[in-house]
Amino acid sequence: MAGTIERLPRMRHVTRPTLGILGGMGPLATADFYRRVVERTPAGSDQAHLPVVMWADPAVPDRTAALLGDGPSPVPALVEGARWLQRAGVSCIAVPCNTAHAYVEQLSRATGVEVLDMIRAALEAAARRTPGLERVGVLATRGTRLTGLYERAGARLGLDVVQVPASVQEEYVDAAIRAVKGGASPAEPERWIAAAAASLKEQGAQAAIAACTEIPLISAAAARVLPLVDSTDALAESAVARLWNPSGAVRTGV
Repeated sequence: MAGTIERLPRMRHVTRPTLGILGGMGPLATADFYRRVVERTPAGSDQAHLPVVMWADPAVPDRTAALLGDGPSPVPALVEGARWLQRAGVSCIAVPCNTAHAYVEQLSRATGVEVLDMIRAALEAAARRTPGLERVGVLATRGTRLTGLYERAGARLGLDVVQVPASVQEEYVDAAIRAVKGGASPAEPERWIAAAAASLKEQGAQAAIAACTEIPLISAAAARVLPLVDSTDALAESAVARLWNPSGAVRTGV
């Protein structure tokens, strides 16, 4: 995508609020997020759906590796994508990657564009859907765990956040995420995530958050262990709530 940032495609002028998607982390999770935005938009026709501009660069360096000190920073690539979206005229940006939220403040500073908070959205969704929620488990990458994103946001909302033990993280959660990214059959990864959910339940979690955008793709069995909140869903709902305008508007220009 070198040089693309200076050569924006000729686009229609959009008079309605526009969602920017900063994706590619990974590609399947990004496609899943956009599908969920469409499904959760109460539009009666194609024309009534939200205008969306997407930047999906799978070459963004691995976020977990960077946070663990084992790889290059993803910030330059993320900022490039966010600036492209800014120039395209988006109203706000959704980043369908939990781990990348370690860098959203830098993206906001670089562009001045609002970046929707996936972490808070997921925790608030868990609280709405689980009456009396006090302790919530998180199924996430090691990078997300390291940053304490969910722990800090949970504390602000009065929620106790628990993680799986390190051995469960490595044997089940990390392995399942790698399998989805590698295009493996979902059957075995789904069992691994269910085992990880059972570990959270043993620690007193009343609900769990699928806090990596690959996990919702293999979460059916885990949802039978604990009430499971999909962070991808929560972000999609947040985007629609932020931008949906039932009165609509028309596109003009060429």
